[in-house]
Amino acid sequence: MPPIPAITKAFMLACVGFFCAFVLLPPGLSGWFQLWPLQSGNFLPWQVITYAFLHGDVMHLFFNMLGLWMFGSELERVWGSKRYLHLLIASTLAAAGVQLLFTLLIGSYAPTVGASGALFGLLLSFGMLFPDRIIMPLFPPIPMKAKYFVALFGGLELMMGLGGSTGIAHFAHLGGMLGAWLMMRYWRGSRRR
Repeated sequence: MPPIPAITKAFMLACVGFFCAFVLLPPGLSGWFQLWPLQSGNFLPWQVITYAFLHGDVMHLFFNMLGLWMFGSELERVWGSKRYLHLLIASTLAAAGVQLLFTLLIGSYAPTVGASGALFGLLLSFGMLFPDRIIMPLFPPIPMKAKYFVALFGGLELMMGLGGSTGIAHFAHLGGMLGAWLMMRYWRGSRRR
């Protein structure tokens, strides 16, 4: 197993560190860092980044870190740290923006946490760079090409998001994919100039 690149490792360690810190610190303190809807009265500007370092429970943290390791490590090795970091930030901010818009439209007051928006951005990027690479997802455990895996998960997120409240920020996931797609389009456009 190759070593985990620097930005991926730092992001994973920060997520684990924040998770452990907020287990030990007073419960209300994490509210300052969660992404609160604009209409809640609890929204603060830094939350559009800090929410990505927080996770609801151990399984949420585990699966996000697994995906970050699986897809992020290779993307960082291919792109280098700077470009990879730009994509992570674009995915995180786009996920936050879409989630804020969605919660405003439906009148939700629930906060959002997790690196899933960034992870879905990495997933889309992986599928675009390596469309024919065969991967074995945990769910469903069927080998498939990366492009089909990305399309399947994107479609599922859209269906579940439109299907009603599940307690999962499906539109934040889609926002992360949108942010990654826009960033990759920008890179491709700037190469043509």
